[in-house]
Amino acid sequence: MKLSDLTLNTPYLSLNPIFYDKVAPSPLKNPRLASFNPKAAELLGLDPALLETDKLEKLLNGTLLLNGSSPYAMCYSGHQFGYYVPRLGDGRAINLGSANGWNLQLKGSGQTLYSRQGDGRAVLRSSIREYLMSEAMNALGIPTSRALAIISSDENVAREKWERGAVVLRLSRSWILFGSFEYFFHTNRYKELETLADFLLQESFPELIGAEEPYLKMYGLIVKRTAELMAQWQSVGFNHGVMNTDNMSAVGITIDYGPFAFMDTFESGYICNHTDTQGRYSYDNQPRIGYWNLERLAHALSPLVTSDKLKNELEKYGEYFTARLMELLRAKLGLDTPDENDGNLFRALFSLMENGRIDMTPFFRTLSRYDGTREPLLAQTLAPNQLNEWLDRYDDRLSLNASSEAQRHVKMLRTNPKYVLKNYILQEAIDKAQNDDFTLINDLLHLAQNPYDEHEAFERYSQSTPHQFKNLKLSCSS
Repeated sequence: MKLSDLTLNTPYLSLNPIFYDKVAPSPLKNPRLASFNPKAAELLGLDPALLETDKLEKLLNGTLLLNGSSPYAMCYSGHQFGYYVPRLGDGRAINLGSANGWNLQLKGSGQTLYSRQGDGRAVLRSSIREYLMSEAMNALGIPTSRALAIISSDENVAREKWERGAVVLRLSRSWILFGSFEYFFHTNRYKELETLADFLLQESFPELIGAEEPYLKMYGLIVKRTAELMAQWQSVGFNHGVMNTDNMSAVGITIDYGPFAFMDTFESGYICNHTDTQGRYSYDNQPRIGYWNLERLAHALSPLVTSDKLKNELEKYGEYFTARLMELLRAKLGLDTPDENDGNLFRALFSLMENGRIDMTPFFRTLSRYDGTREPLLAQTLAPNQLNEWLDRYDDRLSLNASSEAQRHVKMLRTNPKYVLKNYILQEAIDKAQNDDFTLINDLLHLAQNPYDEHEAFERYSQSTPHQFKNLKLSCSS
């Protein structure tokens, strides 16, 4: 199907107008397509071979309206760095409608009712990061929003300095947030709160419609999905950076890529967001914040479900998180079956990674080929004695495996990526794009979507991060 044949639906607009504000995108000056993602196009039923570049560019720039589309911004509130903000909403995102179960949204497309004195724009820097990172996370098997395309422009946007404006077209199964429910709860609009819960059931949890206590069951699934998402983030060394409740998806996926990072040298307390001076959203604090945010959601749902029942579902969070993390770590280490001492083995591993200043991704990739020869691993640590002691324990643990060494290697190489998009890599693509050279964006898109392959031309990106680029901090500005 061609883009011009795509028809969108806007079921959210059937709700009371308090839920949204209809608004048209504001076009950028001299837009140009920087990259297009064929895999995301296929999600919408589009044929990448029939791509109409000019129409796609106009769609992102807001000058082409697809059949059935009626652009709007969504209203919500949320807790930002622990403090409640009564009304937020889509301040620089405009929803176009849905197709094939995916909701299309332009990020950086101009001011809305909810811009709060902001310009409604996104800059090229942050748009490239979100475009590539959402696809990288998907390829790692981590639930996430997706990205269809990105445009650059000659529009000047003021941040810490003047930057080039851009728009990324994002896709998600749902854009409903924890903060969406908070808005109607804190304004005592309980009828609208129930309407929103019914909409989310219909959109994302249809199997619960007609079930006994569907809102409770839906909350239970949100708890489980969020807990497991936190475990997946931790297992790959991903730091989100801004886990406000208005950045938390009600369907348990990763959204709103701002000052994120894949860790370089492992630091349990790593903070990727230089705005986060207290470390609220540090790497090691993410599981706790996931729980804290779910508490806020339970509070918001309390007019629909008794608090005790919601609390009982929330208390399963730790069990879900631990079970998923243990499962993921066993897979990363190539362990066939659980053992009661695995927790101690994993804790010792993270301790030695921190003490030895180990770069997490290349270490696990090297471990995926471990055959008893220790030199390639010892070369990656400043604490060789501690690593040798751990490898002695690991050797003993591997002796319990039923699979062969060769089979273990195959599984681990499909579990531990060779490539993750570290911030210094993304910055190279950003620097080129500032001069209208978008080639590295497209190269990194292919790399991101195939993180377990060898990609000999990009071998240097699989190595430990150069010292001067390790564990950079970024801003929230975009």
